[in-house]
Amino acid sequence: MKNIKITFSILAIALTFVLSGCAKDSETTPDAGTREAFLGKWSVSETWTKLSYEVTISADPSSSNGVFISNFANTGTSSVPASAAVNGSTILLDTPQVIGDDITITGSGNLSGTKIVWSYSLDNGASLINAIATYTRQ
Repeated sequence: MKNIKITFSILAIALTFVLSGCAKDSETTPDAGTREAFLGKWSVSETWTKLSYEVTISADPSSSNGVFISNFANTGTSSVPASAAVNGSTILLDTPQVIGDDITITGSGNLSGTKIVWSYSLDNGASLINAIATYTRQ
């Protein structure tokens, strides 16, 4: 009888640990149709530069759907961030907009799961570059 009580106690403790491991995290993934789903750090893979780099998307405090994208198009973290607006699962760069070394940017992206696929143009006055980039949430 004593062995049954010990076995039952061990099973109860083990079950407690297993169930506590299934508790929902306090950090939840934001809904895909909200600005919060776009916020954070993203790893970028881009077609025209063939480089990988990081951007940070932060909320524009003066707008309910606006965001700032630091290091957009790998212009550097000290460059003026790109501004954009979120509408559902779409993010649209504000136009007209100049970032980096006098680069005019236009374009948009779509959020699906943990990725944003972008299509945008960069125009420095001498050449027009059309780029595709994939942002992956870090």
